[in-house]
Amino acid sequence: MSSQGGWGQSKDFLDLVKSIGEARSKAEEDRIILRELEALRRRIAEPDVPRRRMKEYITRLVYAEMLGHDASFGYIHAVKMTHDNALPLKRTGYLAVTLFLSEDHDLIILIVNTIQKDLRSDNYLVVCAALTAVCKLITEDTIPAVLPLVVDLLAHRKEAVRKKAVMALHRFYQRSPASVTHLLPNFRKTLCDNDPGVMGATLCPLFDLITADANSYKDLLVSFVRILKQVAERNLPKTYDYHQMPAPFILIKLLKILALLGSGDKQASEHIYNVLGDIIRKCEPSSNIYNAVLYECICCISSIYPNAKLLEAAAEATSKFLKSDSHNLKYMGIDTLGRLIKISPDIAEEHQLAVIDCLEDPDDTLKRKTFELLYKMTKSTNVEVIVDHTIDYMININDNHYKTEIASRCVELAEQFAPTNQWFIQTMNKVFEHGGDLVNVRVAHNLMRLIAQGFSEDEEGADSQLRSSAVDSYICILGDPKLPSLFLQVICWVLGEYGTVDGKYSASYIMGKLCDVTEAHLCDDTVKAYAISAIMKICAFEIAAGRKVEILPECQSLIHELSASHSTDLQQRAYELQALLCLDCRTVESVMPLDASCEVLEVDKNLSFLNDFIQESIEKGSSPYIPESERPGMSSVSNFRRQNEASSHMLRFEAYGLPKPSPAHLIPQVSVSTSTSNLVPVTEASYYRESSQASKVPSVTDASSADLGTKLRLDGVQRKWGWPTYSSSGQSSTSSTNGVSHVDGVSAQSRDTLYDSRRQQSEVSAEKQKLAASLFGASSGKTVKRATSTHRATKGNTGNAERMAVSTAINPETSTEKAAPPPDLLDLSDDAAPTSTPTADPFQHLQVLIGATPVDNTVKAVGLESPNLMAFYTDIPSGSRKTTSTIHSAVPSIKKAPLQNDETARRVCVNPTGNNPNLFRDLLG
Repeated sequence: MSSQGGWGQSKDFLDLVKSIGEARSKAEEDRIILRELEALRRRIAEPDVPRRRMKEYITRLVYAEMLGHDASFGYIHAVKMTHDNALPLKRTGYLAVTLFLSEDHDLIILIVNTIQKDLRSDNYLVVCAALTAVCKLITEDTIPAVLPLVVDLLAHRKEAVRKKAVMALHRFYQRSPASVTHLLPNFRKTLCDNDPGVMGATLCPLFDLITADANSYKDLLVSFVRILKQVAERNLPKTYDYHQMPAPFILIKLLKILALLGSGDKQASEHIYNVLGDIIRKCEPSSNIYNAVLYECICCISSIYPNAKLLEAAAEATSKFLKSDSHNLKYMGIDTLGRLIKISPDIAEEHQLAVIDCLEDPDDTLKRKTFELLYKMTKSTNVEVIVDHTIDYMININDNHYKTEIASRCVELAEQFAPTNQWFIQTMNKVFEHGGDLVNVRVAHNLMRLIAQGFSEDEEGADSQLRSSAVDSYICILGDPKLPSLFLQVICWVLGEYGTVDGKYSASYIMGKLCDVTEAHLCDDTVKAYAISAIMKICAFEIAAGRKVEILPECQSLIHELSASHSTDLQQRAYELQALLCLDCRTVESVMPLDASCEVLEVDKNLSFLNDFIQESIEKGSSPYIPESERPGMSSVSNFRRQNEASSHMLRFEAYGLPKPSPAHLIPQVSVSTSTSNLVPVTEASYYRESSQASKVPSVTDASSADLGTKLRLDGVQRKWGWPTYSSSGQSSTSSTNGVSHVDGVSAQSRDTLYDSRRQQSEVSAEKQKLAASLFGASSGKTVKRATSTHRATKGNTGNAERMAVSTAINPETSTEKAAPPPDLLDLSDDAAPTSTPTADPFQHLQVLIGATPVDNTVKAVGLESPNLMAFYTDIPSGSRKTTSTIHSAVPSIKKAPLQNDETARRVCVNPTGNNPNLFRDLLG
């Protein structure tokens, strides 16, 4: 054997590693490994190979497998090595088989007996090696063979064995929860283990159990809080520190568990407030591990019942993340800001410029996270800016999956917060035009349903205006040669239903446009079907109105072409159109009534309208229908059919099966419901369905009344790792003012005063300030009333009302005129004094400077000294945003000029203002 090298390996192995590292190409590396595998295949097959040399060969096989090459010829030798009595060889064998074998490999059954033997060994190192293999190799079928042995090892004298036994039980629970259900109380016992490593390993299975059912483990909350307190106070050995942070991974897991247990539970959350404040105070953002713990603290604060002082601390930590130069920390800041605005929406206004910077950052991941934040912040006052930015971003990305998601979000926001009908139609046109066929087909159906039903049942004129705007817009867009198929289906349907209703366009003009659509898309049968159906509707409406229908030559040619089409669907539509043209006025009116797209079609499944015909036929001597189950002799026929099922030449006595439905994309869904509440959802998940955590306050289960099986000795936990310095007597109280319960803490003014006092003055471009005012300027009290819709305001008001209720409880307004000095944010004592709320609104000042719009006397009375825009972010506390004054929007509405011709209309409705449009000039005039 060659001379030994470093790490106990031979010189040949070290030369192999060196040659692999020096390889200049993948092909050269493959040649070296294949040559090595051929050599190993010969050497392993030799008789009486020494054990030490076999260990060397197995190590080389592991190295080859790690590089992606097949070394299956040596698997059996690794399995044999697990039977060796020498500890180094046994551990090498276990390591090799855990890397070589998959869960369903045939060789696993050969090592189950070896694992059972090693789990009973007196050498704890052998037991640890077997437990490590158990986590990787034992499957659901072989769990019963080793489960009793693993349970016995929970009481082993060595803490390393107990820790690995807990990990093995956790793996069993992940593979087959039913097999270890009776062992769940054992995790409660190991939580009180004297060794911190065993306790930390127990947190992982408990986290999975609490995620599945948090109420069953509410009694452990006080125990988790005490453990967290001891870890934060550095009562664990120094070996658990990482970058001077005490046991950070145990801290993070405990914070995740407490976030689940305190979610929506005020009484349980009160036990967590003090220890969370201590951890945030000690976490200085000096390293990544401190930032990780701080981020998890903010996530916990946003999950439990809200506390004003903790929200102040979380907002300050979020500010530090957003101000950082690191993209990773900015990403964390955007994520935590999205969590906090669910509880207190005013927090986002303090970081508006940072959000704008992230929106314009070249990092695509950060930009996507920022768009998710803006999606949660969308309101009727900023929907235009947010949707326009989102559509521009959708145009510039190539990820089709994410483009589909963005299109669905744009449609959802447009349906909820559209300020005008014209804007809604233009936005939908942009989504379809740039999203293409990636847009979900349900979006098209929803758009057709909205246009048919209208936005309001009380304003018929507004609905007519909406349909007229849609027709005008679609007439302009038809000149574009690159329209997606789904968008063309919507256009054809709208033109067929409402193209001639207002009399602005003649029937022949609309039919000519539809014929042009079919000529431009000769290979799309679905578009042709929608177009011929639209022509049939127009002809029917004209005939019913008593007007003569003029069939254009191109329309005649289209009908003749479709009559001979290979598609039976197109043939039927063409023949129906020909038959319709031959009917009289009254018949056509009854067959295709005007504006009947919103009528509910009741399907008579029993065909009761044929009862008279059936009765008449029976009276004339026809035989009544007898169900198959009641026919005599059918049982023997059925048996004969089953016996001769293999024969293809036989009579079939069963009833004909129902015809298979046509594909969804071939069925034009014209009939729609009359209720706007039955709209097909655009996305499966909606951010606004998350109710406020403050509105859910379940009671905490009394630990003394629960049957735990094993009672925890919590009085002994606090003295296992250090001095008993923790006291859980500190609690937060609540006060009631005018019948409204408020969380004990300071108001939003203290947070803003402390945050603004630390904010540095920086010069910001006027464009960013205008964009920030457009996104976050809704706090000035501006009220936007839709001229055409009233049901939009109620679409998501439940979640908004809950969020506003929580925000009011956290930031109560007071009548005190003199503001108190800023208190200690993390002082969680009960003697917090209320603060004052000034009446000036800095966003009103900003709107006055940006747009020359009239304001009321309340705004004029403020008295602006200088046009320094940033002074409003640093000198005036955000509590002043509670003013009740109402001012006009700083962004003037842009009125479109009336359409003159197709070219002008297309430019106005579709094309941007230039190749590089000025965003702020287009948005703000």
